[in-house]
Amino acid sequence: MKRLVSLALVLILAGLPTWAARIDLQPAEGALSRALQAARPGDEIVLAPGHYAGPVRIEISLTLTGGPGVVIDGGGIGSVITVDAADVTVQSLTLINSGRVHEPIDAGIKLTQKARRAQVLDNELSGNLVGIDIHGARDALVKGNRIIGLQLRRMNDRGNGIYVWNAPGSIVEDNEIRFGRDGIFSNVSKRNIYRGNLMRDLRFAVHYMSTNDSEVSDNVSIGNHLGFAMMYSDRIVARDNISINDRDYGVMLNYANQSDIFANQVIGGAKKCTFVYNSHRNLIAENRFDGCDIGIHFTAGSERNTITGNAFVGNRTQVKYVGTRDVEWSFDGRGNFWSDHPSFDLNGDSRADSAYRPNDLMDHILWSQPAAKLLIGTPAVQLVRWSQEQFPAIAPGGVVDSHPLIAAPDFVISPDLMSFARATAGRGNGASQDDAAHIQPD
Repeated sequence: MKRLVSLALVLILAGLPTWAARIDLQPAEGALSRALQAARPGDEIVLAPGHYAGPVRIEISLTLTGGPGVVIDGGGIGSVITVDAADVTVQSLTLINSGRVHEPIDAGIKLTQKARRAQVLDNELSGNLVGIDIHGARDALVKGNRIIGLQLRRMNDRGNGIYVWNAPGSIVEDNEIRFGRDGIFSNVSKRNIYRGNLMRDLRFAVHYMSTNDSEVSDNVSIGNHLGFAMMYSDRIVARDNISINDRDYGVMLNYANQSDIFANQVIGGAKKCTFVYNSHRNLIAENRFDGCDIGIHFTAGSERNTITGNAFVGNRTQVKYVGTRDVEWSFDGRGNFWSDHPSFDLNGDSRADSAYRPNDLMDHILWSQPAAKLLIGTPAVQLVRWSQEQFPAIAPGGVVDSHPLIAAPDFVISPDLMSFARATAGRGNGASQDDAAHIQPD
């Protein structure tokens, strides 16, 4: 009996983890590599201020902690830190000078497929091709990092701030990303959350390719070429995002289906606040599209979308839609607000007493035959438009809002974001895609 009790006690003790150690490390040649090789699972390596040589590789579960003045320099070779084990935390470090080779994706921090549940917290990354590469690492958390990307003349030569590839369950939140190519590039993944990030002076703020069942929320895009691009992706929730002074598009749906695009704001003069291309069964609701050349451009047979409760304010052209049949843009008796709709609300139900049709026959002619713009001020054009107003039966197919709203919903933008907006105002006028390379950091 005693022998059985002793055996059971030995088995219980064997199942307990060994005590984790705290390793305080001083900067010296090769010190970090040696410490990582000697560490045991569960250890915490705490770096004293100073410079440490990279690249380094983490192959067991541990925590690597820095603080002010702790710099790891990759020496221009490969990724500065590669995490190749589960349950690793990398926090409070400054990581610089990765390699610049695209094919292996040189990065400040690379999380491999083995790096499940990795945590990358509160780091500063600059001078790296890619800031953080989540390459197959499921359930990773990347939070509170500040990433300054490269400013090479050709934008396509730069890397992304955060690259997510096939990393289901990963969360990217509260990061600040500036310069480089795309802020967050998500490719062939699912069940991801991208939340609360600030992205400036990039090509795309958030770029989705084949990323399904995911969330993009509370992010801010300022002064980029395109804010939020959902491409070849299904069942996305994109809500409470803000696009300020983005140049081309604020929000783009390209082959995106069954998604909720809700309570987003696009302000500041993009060419198109929203572009919807070959996208179906989406809900586009409660958004504000303000001050763009085109408020919303629908094309390529996008079908069965519900568009309600949005505010289209001060866009030069509110809607660009060329079709042969009427498309109703209201739902359950509630349409959208149109700043150029002269109407009354005699019964006080907050709905206009007349329907809104944003495009007429001449719009269709001008879109299909741009040379006809030379005639836009002639009596003949005005006669066609007057005739259509008097005889609606001759109106072409297109968007009809049968229950337009009288008032726009209120949106509030913080003073901090407005200060960023003022700094980028007018930057895109006549600019090429690579002009962001010469913007000076704040």
